[in-house]
Amino acid sequence: MTSRLPLCASAMPFLLLLTALPSFAQTVQIVRTTADLSSTLAPQASASFGRGTPTSPLVITVNEKSRLQVMDGFGASLTDGSAWLLQDRLTPAARQQVMTRLFDPSHGIGLSFLRQPIASTDLSRDHYSFDDMPEGEQDPEMKHFSAKHDDSYVFPITREALKLNPAITVMATPWSPPAWMKSESMSKPKSKSTMNGGALRDDAMPAYSAYLVRSVQAFQAAGVPVKYLTVQNEPLNETKDYPGTLMQANQQKRLIGDYLGPDLKRAGLNTQVLAYDHNWDHPEYPLEVLDDPAAAPFVAGSALHCYGGDVAAQTAIHDRHPEKGVWMTECSGGTWQKESPLLTTAHLLIESTRNWAKAVVLWGIALDTEHNPHAGGCGTCRGLVTVDLTRNPATVTYTGDFYALGQASQFVRPGATRIDSSSFGRQSLETVAFQNTDGSIALLVLNNKAEAANFDVSFHGRILHASLLPGALATYSWANSL
Repeated sequence: MTSRLPLCASAMPFLLLLTALPSFAQTVQIVRTTADLSSTLAPQASASFGRGTPTSPLVITVNEKSRLQVMDGFGASLTDGSAWLLQDRLTPAARQQVMTRLFDPSHGIGLSFLRQPIASTDLSRDHYSFDDMPEGEQDPEMKHFSAKHDDSYVFPITREALKLNPAITVMATPWSPPAWMKSESMSKPKSKSTMNGGALRDDAMPAYSAYLVRSVQAFQAAGVPVKYLTVQNEPLNETKDYPGTLMQANQQKRLIGDYLGPDLKRAGLNTQVLAYDHNWDHPEYPLEVLDDPAAAPFVAGSALHCYGGDVAAQTAIHDRHPEKGVWMTECSGGTWQKESPLLTTAHLLIESTRNWAKAVVLWGIALDTEHNPHAGGCGTCRGLVTVDLTRNPATVTYTGDFYALGQASQFVRPGATRIDSSSFGRQSLETVAFQNTDGSIALLVLNNKAEAANFDVSFHGRILHASLLPGALATYSWANSL
């Protein structure tokens, strides 16, 4: 029998140190995309938290005890045009590859939010509603309602996305009521009914509410459950050459409070309404809806776009109604932007979520090399993927928007909570941090400097020394076992 020797007292501190080493040397995984996209979503050498003091004046302190909004996700829209390109213009193998890269959480970037149009938009092949009627005829009882148009490619490609990532949140948004529900355009009277411009007639509000309920039910019947619904895309933009509707806040709150909210409830639908769905520059609009005692019980929060005003409007709305959510529901890339796609979308991701956004959603997922399909509206927009139809078979390339979204969506899962992190503004490092439901941490860091930046990350009193190339976006992720 072998005897056990007693431990030397002087060895005890050393053994205690060995026991503690795993928590002192917490491993951090790093994935980075460079400004010129020469390196995209590329794993870097792992690093470790350890004891010591910061070596840089830029110290990013991450504090998971300061908990903020819960995230729904990151994504874009499978518009009619996007769906057609992906479903009908790609070979089955190419489509499977691009859909996997877009939506699969394990083998792609795991996009987790889809804002799906109800019928046509500017990024469509043509203009249509789910209840088009001959000139002079109306259908208030929805006898001719049909979402059959979307059965060809919109619903199939959306179901494919949901199959790849069942955690996707779907939001539905109309660009216009059917033409027969509308008044003439305020700026240009029309000779016949059209979805372009004009306003919803007050007497048509019951029919429009029924149309929206039927639309949600049609999505559901097609295997596309709708969690959120807005009643009008960009209600302060009276369009001229593509579907759009002028809808002031006083009409929107009456539509929701008097008709749509009760109708959704009677239909047994759990779909939640979001107010507004337009730019940062008019926060008074969603606030008027949220302040309304009839509409507010049916409204989960506000939907915002990036094309006007300042992102700080989201915080102003949150501060007035902290019990309601804020969603960034549209921001398109395009040829008008002076910054690179990566930088533009990285700013949007970080600044929107730091201002309470529960989701960050770009616009069309796919466009071709000529910025098509589009039927009026935006002829200079940029998708997450570009389909080159001049090649046979068609090929796909990925834009900086795709890689920027991927730096978030690969590591920040639905249900994650934003947590506090130090951030230093547009001239330095910008950051945002999240804690997933499994406890893991994801920290996004963007280097706005013209030179490489050395910085430190502080977490639970431990320090990580890091460096990031100019214009690069990186995600630092680790299990929370410190």
